[in-house]
Amino acid sequence: MNTNLFDQFLIPNLLGTSLLTPALLMTIALVLNPQNLWLQHPTATIKTWLINQITKQIMTPINKSGHKHSLTLISILVLLLLTNLLGLLPYTFTPTTQLSMNMALAIPLWLMTVLTGMRTQPTTSLAHLLPEGTPTPLIPVLIMIETISLLIRPIALGVRLTANLTAGHLLIQLISIATLNLWPIMPPLSLLTLTTLILLLLLEFAVAMIQAYVFVLLLSLYLQENT
Repeated sequence: MNTNLFDQFLIPNLLGTSLLTPALLMTIALVLNPQNLWLQHPTATIKTWLINQITKQIMTPINKSGHKHSLTLISILVLLLLTNLLGLLPYTFTPTTQLSMNMALAIPLWLMTVLTGMRTQPTTSLAHLLPEGTPTPLIPVLIMIETISLLIRPIALGVRLTANLTAGHLLIQLISIATLNLWPIMPPLSLLTLTTLILLLLLEFAVAMIQAYVFVLLLSLYLQENT
């Protein structure tokens, strides 16, 4: 049992070496395709169908000029989905609970959408900073507000992902500790908390998938504004 609830979010070390990279590499085993088969494996078929459906959902609102970024967006979605789900397995570590990793993903991807807009349609991109029909005295204030909201976007991307996963893991640990402590003294209540823990675990599976989708969906919306 951890002495501190937040110890579970520390990057584990083995022989003085960080295990963050091996944890990320473990996700590769989940996306390998079977080889030397006449027909595709059912798992590969389901995976391909899901990727096609998700790609259609994400890329439909984006102009055709932005479809060239579909591979990048889907790759980020698969990476986040697998790393989020990885942390729900026993004796594992969730890399996406680290704000540093999430910001390292959010800032370059957000900057990519901004630079794409500046390169392809600079006038339209800059026009987002000032709504049409704004009174002259409010122009400096609105430009400042829109600029701040633009700069906050990558922070919102990274913090949202970190906060949702961290909160879920903390709840799971708190309820599991309560279940273990109540079992010797109040078994019926312990069984009730165990049921709650199972339901919460199912909810966390859904949250892990939804947060990966929301991260990529927001990126696609930012890309839509700049294409």
